[in-house]
Amino acid sequence: MNRHCALLWDEKTVFSRFIEECGLTCEHVTPHLLAAPFYRGCYSTLIIPAGFANPSYSRLLPALRASSGRIRRYMEAGGKIIVFGAGIDRADAYDWLPFDVTYCHQHRDGGLECVSTHRCASLFAGYDPESIESDGYFSDHHGEVIAKMGGSAVLIRSDVGNGEVIVTTIHEYPSRAFLQEFCKGSLETFL
Repeated sequence: MNRHCALLWDEKTVFSRFIEECGLTCEHVTPHLLAAPFYRGCYSTLIIPAGFANPSYSRLLPALRASSGRIRRYMEAGGKIIVFGAGIDRADAYDWLPFDVTYCHQHRDGGLECVSTHRCASLFAGYDPESIESDGYFSDHHGEVIAKMGGSAVLIRSDVGNGEVIVTTIHEYPSRAFLQEFCKGSLETFL
């Protein structure tokens, strides 16, 4: 069964095309639409690309903050979120999530160490684990660590009600197999 994903960003990107090539339906949701109090989309997964908190790239962070209650209810009802690196040195970039995450901005290349066998460890299957690019790490968080780089968490996950959130600072598209499994295996829920 095809699932309906939302890519949250200011304008359409090639990321949405990649999602569609994975066999998923992808709707582009702008920051203005997300923050509108009347907006009610129905999605299995929300995807938030890298750089969402950097005003040089996107105006998404204020919309995420304005919609934080709706995002929490979306996850509690079974919705899933994949959010990438903030792309700027803002420890509070993830304060719209319903659990604590402190982000440190630091570009680096290196080896990825999976420390969990959870299914989201396949997020970067097919990539060389010794040569992964990251835009930072999580110095403090209330999620389960799935992968580390240089001893610091770069991929975490947490259950929120009946839903799930995956937070990563890795600068690679998720693997096709992971996206297909993660998105198709979830309920479509109102945002």
